[in-house]
Amino acid sequence: MRARRAWSSVATDHDAEIEQLHVELATLKQRIAEFEKAHPESPEFEFLKAKALLLARQVDAVRCSIATEQLAGLLAR
Repeated sequence: MRARRAWSSVATDHDAEIEQLHVELATLKQRIAEFEKAHPESPEFEFLKAKALLLARQVDAVRCSIATEQLAGLLAR
């Protein structure tokens, strides 16, 4: 039971951060789609794609930190 509580408390600490990154990523994806139609060869289009990749990596980093914290909590017992 303790492990389950530790698991959920660590996950909920990062839920808001992950949700915010997902919102930013969704907004950026929409801008990329609109921009691609209007200006497919623009350097700004490449910048937007790079920013989307960066946001996706941030989501992955937060998820990895959750797993690391959960594992550390389990190993500390």
